[in-house]
Amino acid sequence: MSEQIENLINRTIDEIKELTEDGRLTVAFSGGLDSTLVAFLASKALGTNNVKLVNVCFGPYSYSKGLEIVASLAEKLSLKLEFTPGYEAQEGVWRTGPSCNRCTRLAKLPAVRGGVIGLIATGANQSDSWGKTGIVIKDGFYAPLREWTKDQINLALTHLGIEVPRIGEAPVREGCKLKHLLKIMANPSYHGYSVAISNEVLLDELEDFQHTLANVKIIGPLSKNIALVNVSPLPPEESRTRITKSLEGIDSIDEVRWVEEPAVLKIMANPGLYNSPEAREWVLNGRLAPEFAYPIQARWVNSKNNRLETFQVIDCWRLEDDSANSD
Repeated sequence: MSEQIENLINRTIDEIKELTEDGRLTVAFSGGLDSTLVAFLASKALGTNNVKLVNVCFGPYSYSKGLEIVASLAEKLSLKLEFTPGYEAQEGVWRTGPSCNRCTRLAKLPAVRGGVIGLIATGANQSDSWGKTGIVIKDGFYAPLREWTKDQINLALTHLGIEVPRIGEAPVREGCKLKHLLKIMANPSYHGYSVAISNEVLLDELEDFQHTLANVKIIGPLSKNIALVNVSPLPPEESRTRITKSLEGIDSIDEVRWVEEPAVLKIMANPGLYNSPEAREWVLNGRLAPEFAYPIQARWVNSKNNRLETFQVIDCWRLEDDSANSD
């Protein structure tokens, strides 16, 4: 396996050299696994003086220790690092419903582009929509990892001896708290504040508890913020009671529920999404399921809200209670 990874690394380094005409490259750098590998391979291909890292700071939606980790990784890689703001554009995206892909396209990448001349390398790979297209370069953005899988990225980082600290709520997820807001952000000070603060509170409470997943999903109608707490493995009852009390103390959270067993989500969807079984399957099992502590199913509702361009989770109940809530 190490020989296969070495060959993949060498091919990618050779491609970076070939496609970077002026010998310089900017990397859209989140401090996560994918962009860290891109940054390292770019530095090997072009030299540390010819690679610059740009991190888009999402303000309240960035995990508190994220900037520290980003700066530390840049120092270890001996690469220049610049920060640029992006949270206002991010809030604009969420006004029409959750969409990490649109957020990358409309908030993150334009923020990186500001003041940059030449190619910008991203961490797009087989786990996301760009990677699956196989497109090498589009609108000045370059995807050197487009043929890589997540497993290959992890193996390469291990092979190279590069340790990437955990930024967010789980070892394989990094970056942004806003992805846990599963509805329209009509009011940032209500909807946005709840997801930003609750996820910080949860991680603080779990500081001494070994976990593989921890997040607070904010769901419900626009007038009500329901906090769904996902932690795996499930903490002791005493810890859950303490965490619940802390979350209930946040003014913008109206109700706290723990996901402690298989659950059903009631999801309101834009007609385009509602009428596409493939798209619904991806939202449920590609977007949502990996970030829940237990298996989930969906009850879909065709939305009549013309502001909703994606989806909104408006309720959640136990799978064993599904028959009582399936109307």
